Amino acid sequence: MTGSHLLHQLHLILDSDPFIDEVGFVHPSQFAAISDSSISMKSDDATDMAFWSRDHKLGISTDVLHTLYTDAKHAFMSSLDQYRKLIDLHATNLGLDGDNISNYSSSLATVEGELMKHSRVLLLLSCDFGTAWNCRKEVVVKKHETNLYLDELRFSCLVLSYAPKSDRAWSHRRWVIKMIASKCTVLQDVLKNESELAKKIAEKSKMNYRAWNHRCWLVSYMPANQVIDELVKYRDWAGLHVADNSCFHYRTRLMTRTLEESWRKQDSKNSPEHTAEVYELWKEELAWCEILIKRYIGRESLWLYRRFLSLCWIKHFAARMGGTHIDVFMDNELQLFRSCTTIPDNVFEDYQSQAMFAATYMMWLIKQMDEARGVEAGEKVGEELEVVLNKVCPHKAFLWDLARTKNGTLVGE
Repeated sequence: MTGSHLLHQLHLILDSDPFIDEVGFVHPSQFAAISDSSISMKSDDATDMAFWSRDHKLGISTDVLHTLYTDAKHAFMSSLDQYRKLIDLHATNLGLDGDNISNYSSSLATVEGELMKHSRVLLLLSCDFGTAWNCRKEVVVKKHETNLYLDELRFSCLVLSYAPKSDRAWSHRRWVIKMIASKCTVLQDVLKNESELAKKIAEKSKMNYRAWNHRCWLVSYMPANQVIDELVKYRDWAGLHVADNSCFHYRTRLMTRTLEESWRKQDSKNSPEHTAEVYELWKEELAWCEILIKRYIGRESLWLYRRFLSLCWIKHFAARMGGTHIDVFMDNELQLFRSCTTIPDNVFEDYQSQAMFAATYMMWLIKQMDEARGVEAGEKVGEELEVVLNKVCPHKAFLWDLARTKNGTLVGE
């Protein structure tokens, strides 16, 4: 089969099923096992061994990738050259009027269609072909139709099905969302779908920083009620993925957004009620984080997340809520420290790491408090802290002396 024939057949398959949501590359030996269920072009046995499509899934034989890519790239560059010439012709305005304008518009629409078709195939074969992504942007932005933007979201989702860490595909989605940001009725649904998509891809592709980074970026477009919904809806999911620091970085971004909303409404009449709501949200998150720390031993991501929660609580709620609340908070953190520094004779759990994280967290927390409370907390827990540090991480024991020192004087002296 020639490359042009393969390209034509792939265009037919993609056009016949616009809802294809997953693409994969299949070794030729696997086509024999799935040929009976294939709905490819049955009149051509060679085509049957090149493409497979069923239930909105598309398989492409690895045998034809080089030939198909070469021809797809050639067809794309040829269409791009025609497109540039037509654009230049319009820019020079060489007597285009009447029938000439009609012919020009017709020719431009045809070339744009070819450009979108060939770029579609090219990007399915090479997801980081930047010129193809940029051409799609150029064509779509001129029409500025919501349906075309939604089509771009569907197409980039198809690319992500086989390349979940493609920077170009994620960047293209962000561009699309920016374009439709003014259409509020569409945007909110898009944001919900985007968050769900990023979650699914993060589940399939472990440690996918790009997916989580995209999800964090979405937060700036979310309304306040959706931010709260995200925190509540995915709390259980986060509790099952405590080793994934990106998951808690996302929650950090959501929690920060709630503070931003609180600051924005400080001058409004609803400010006191809103502040109380955010305060309760922070208490719930701290309590939930404590449960996870005690349940999953030695997980650094949980301790880092608790540092963020504690620091924001000290800076934004402690002064406002009064000294009693600060004392209750510190007593609770001391109890958490003591409960996590017990090291039983158990080889199946990393209790030493848990004790080290608890000790370094407590040193950090004392440093964040004002001088009076820092001295008080240091006196309460100083000896215990020093014992734990010498036992689990003697190389870090000197940090306690540094934490107790302010302006060259030991706290408490």
